[in-house]
Amino acid sequence: MKKIFGFQKNIFYMGLVSFFTDMSSEMIYPLLPVFLTNVLKAPMTFVGLIEGIAESTASIFKLFSGWLSDKLGKRKLFVSIGYTLSSICRPLVSLAAYPWHVLLVRFADRVGKGIRTAPRDALIADTCNPDEKGKAFGFNRAMDHAGAIAGPAIATGLLLYFTDNYRLVFALAFIPAIAAIFVVLFLVKEKRPEQNCPPQPLKLTLKIFDNKFKTYLLVIGIFTLGNSSDAFLLLRAKDLGISITLLPLLWIVLHITKMLSSMPGGMLSDRIGRKKVIIAGWILYCLTYFGFAWASLPVHIWVLFAVYGFFYGLTESVEKAFVADLVSSDIRGSAYGIYNAVIGIVALPASVLMGFLWEKFGVVPAFSLGAGLALLSAILLLFTVKSNN
Repeated sequence: MKKIFGFQKNIFYMGLVSFFTDMSSEMIYPLLPVFLTNVLKAPMTFVGLIEGIAESTASIFKLFSGWLSDKLGKRKLFVSIGYTLSSICRPLVSLAAYPWHVLLVRFADRVGKGIRTAPRDALIADTCNPDEKGKAFGFNRAMDHAGAIAGPAIATGLLLYFTDNYRLVFALAFIPAIAAIFVVLFLVKEKRPEQNCPPQPLKLTLKIFDNKFKTYLLVIGIFTLGNSSDAFLLLRAKDLGISITLLPLLWIVLHITKMLSSMPGGMLSDRIGRKKVIIAGWILYCLTYFGFAWASLPVHIWVLFAVYGFFYGLTESVEKAFVADLVSSDIRGSAYGIYNAVIGIVALPASVLMGFLWEKFGVVPAFSLGAGLALLSAILLLFTVKSNN
């Protein structure tokens, strides 16, 4: 099979899709919390509500799109629909006049993400070599983060030139979105999963999975309860004196470390096992969130954002590769759907709880809860989920 830069063509092209999609998304996302609170005058709790509803919405569609991709034996159909919907809807935030307009746009954007995510992850797992799952997912995340570096860099230049014109930046995010649609429609190819057993009936059940996968989902859910939206990190940065113009640059710092650590993190898990790498990432998350809780100077924020990126490098791709280790190919779409659904459903209370704690009790209790749940999750994963990798 022909390869591009050492990767199967599908893996490489899916990486390009992630690059352009995140370039578009991250021209908008780092500015959105400030746009909501400063321009549209939304309260902090509403910011958490938007992010929580957005991710929970995506989770429902991830669940069913994953199962349908198993049943139909087709991944690309859902990947194409999902990326196209998000790419078209996302720049419409430039037209928002009220906070609920942003909620609607984020809702539509996350519907697209929900449709594509589980089939995309299954397509990557089906395409890559069995002993390179960590590397393949790591590459996809690295390209994702490379786009997330380019997006804020472009946004920063536009904000400086056009004097804080948020709406223009949001509208121009449509350009890389079109590139992502082109790649996914014309370059990504279908890869049918292996059918080892008849498709399961459409119902919300975990019966087709063994206890290892179910326990893994439980631990992931506990961790996610303390993993609120990164929008709160940007608001924390603003509170400690980081200017609005520099927020996209701060976001770039985060994604540089994400990009640099994603492939090494995935490849490391191929060698020493997924659990060890995930646990290390969750402990790093714990320490970083305590840092955000007690930070007092702008320099602390810059350092914390850089370190926080390594948490993603150690966990994002590795958690997904671990799912592929725990389930067979013919139910992999369903597994990724349920995995992403758990994360998305818990994201709503996680973000709302973060906003509530911040408003009522301050930043230290809010961030400390996330740190404590991350440590608890690391301990539970160590002692409860048994695997050969």
